[in-house]
Amino acid sequence: MQHSPVSLQACPSDPALRAMFEARKRVFVDLLKWNVPVLDDAYEIDQFDTPDASYLVLTDGEGRHRASARLLRTDGAHILGELFPCLCDGPIPSRYDFREITRFCIEPTLSRFERRTARDQLVTALADHALKTGLSGYTAVANRVWFRQIESFGWQCRTLGGGCRIDGEDLVALQIDIDCDTPDDLARGGIYRKGAYRVAEAASEVVS
Repeated sequence: MQHSPVSLQACPSDPALRAMFEARKRVFVDLLKWNVPVLDDAYEIDQFDTPDASYLVLTDGEGRHRASARLLRTDGAHILGELFPCLCDGPIPSRYDFREITRFCIEPTLSRFERRTARDQLVTALADHALKTGLSGYTAVANRVWFRQIESFGWQCRTLGGGCRIDGEDLVALQIDIDCDTPDDLARGGIYRKGAYRVAEAASEVVS
């Protein structure tokens, strides 16, 4: 029997996660005008924020959000598999050692230089996290403009299909393979930049 994912019913008490969900609301709802759920008119939390989700979060010295990304298991409920399977020409990657990158979020109040630094540090954190935890790669859904930027970082990145236009956006599914050469590949692309980050989970905050 399959069960529907149990999503967060309240914003977690963890300050880093609260700052992240608040930043997600400001970026994806206020700025990009996505039609996604908002909790308490302040936090962007959807059906994929479940006990299986984990988060890479970068904060400044005072705990303010700088950048973050949500990681979903590809062998469980995730955005590509549930919402956009049409983006894959072949089977949707479903592997225990792959995660789907979603809600890649850079703090909009940062300066242009600070946003670039935060972006590079978040990409670096994704590579380092994969190598540290035995992950072999990531999948994601992105518009084609953002895909070209991701591809230019220097790591092993390819589309999983021709893509299609959905709700006015030209979307593609992509796969990023991670191995021991990835840090050097990102360094050659001018992206690899170490920064402090934490891996957070909201499992203890989820109610059934």
